[in-house]
Amino acid sequence: MKTFLFSILVFIYGTVCAQDSLKVISLSEYLGYVKAFHPIVKQANLIISESEAKLLKARGAFDPKLEIDYDTKRFKSTDYYNKLNTTFKIPTWYGIELKGTFEENDGIFLNPESTIPEDGLYSVGVSVSVARGLLTNERMAFLRQSKLYVKQAKAERQLQVNNILYQATLSYFKWLQTYNEKRLFENFLNNAQMRFDGIKKSYEVGELSAIDTTEAKMALNNRKLSLEKARIKFIKSSLELSNYLWINDNTPIELKDGVIPDVNTLENIDDALHITGMLMENINVNDHPKIQSLDYKLQSLTIEKRLQANNLLPKVDLQYNFLTQTPEIISSMNTSAYKSGINISFPLFLRKERGDLKLAKFKIQDTRFEIESTKVILKNKIDALFQELRSFLTQNKFIEDLVADTNTLLKAEERKYFLGESSLFLVNSRESKLLDTQLKSIAIETEFFNTKALLFNVLSISQDTPIY
Repeated sequence: MKTFLFSILVFIYGTVCAQDSLKVISLSEYLGYVKAFHPIVKQANLIISESEAKLLKARGAFDPKLEIDYDTKRFKSTDYYNKLNTTFKIPTWYGIELKGTFEENDGIFLNPESTIPEDGLYSVGVSVSVARGLLTNERMAFLRQSKLYVKQAKAERQLQVNNILYQATLSYFKWLQTYNEKRLFENFLNNAQMRFDGIKKSYEVGELSAIDTTEAKMALNNRKLSLEKARIKFIKSSLELSNYLWINDNTPIELKDGVIPDVNTLENIDDALHITGMLMENINVNDHPKIQSLDYKLQSLTIEKRLQANNLLPKVDLQYNFLTQTPEIISSMNTSAYKSGINISFPLFLRKERGDLKLAKFKIQDTRFEIESTKVILKNKIDALFQELRSFLTQNKFIEDLVADTNTLLKAEERKYFLGESSLFLVNSRESKLLDTQLKSIAIETEFFNTKALLFNVLSISQDTPIY
């Protein structure tokens, strides 16, 4: 009996010392590393950068433009002509363009219409699209759509980041499960070792038969085999977890020996996943990033439809320019010297324009259908997950009772065995039943965690706030 108690004390002391050397990484801390350094998270940030670059490109359509056109011809020592035309254009939001030009032409064979005063000719004018392109045109539509693309990119980034965090969370829960299983097998191995040592001593003093030592040894080897399998599973899950661990210079890292998951994850999982106090009735699917992304897509298609509808109008461009030799004198620009023009274009059948408009309407209708179906799918998924989580609470209560009752039966069988009223076979059988029940308890807890993670993924909760 003294030897037995000494063995227990040595085991407890060794366990405490081992725990002191362990480094616990919590779910919040782990997700913080993933969010800060994982390449796919950084890649998701490029979605916003790309959309902002497209917005910059769209705004470029409204940049002022300087044009210089110089044309000359010289043949057999004769200057046929020298023509210089410089233009400064300022596009505006609507179909209006402001323009200022300077012309300077000379030469023996200059076209008569290009003849201008010797010091050149200045003009200031405006170009207006009075039908197609006045209220909306391609550059206006592109700029409006680009602004929507930036907002849509933020929603898409949120979905992408949320998905990688979800995958990382599943890996953490798998790591936690294999760690708990390894600890469980270690405890049962220690029990089997102590039982074998005790039975062996009892055999040596003649209190038990040799068959009892054989059966105790078989149980011990069986526990060793199970522990070795559990150890390998833990190593594999640790390596899988390392896929999501990087440092800031894009270097992957591996978990060192002695780093373990937080066995109290159940207490802080809601805070780590930002789902604390979340209720089904308080969830608005209209705020979901997937719905927001589709809504921005619908707004962009609406802009496209307006552009295609505008293309049904005739193209009528008017130009009017004041001409002057002395631009420094404002009064010299009057209606007595001008250059004007009109350009009219109108397809007779408008088949291309009408076809584009119909396609734009079909895309809008298709997107609206997608929005409505996505809302229903999200609502049903979230509802199902909340019901599943409530079921896990009930299952957990059942499994706790099963573990407690199975443990009680094992203790009772052990007492009967020491009193000589039972056999080692029955004790091992009870212990195996307890082991299976505790493994089932770990599996149910992992399923509960995975469902929490899936709820986090389906809700696509914003990660703008740091996790740790």
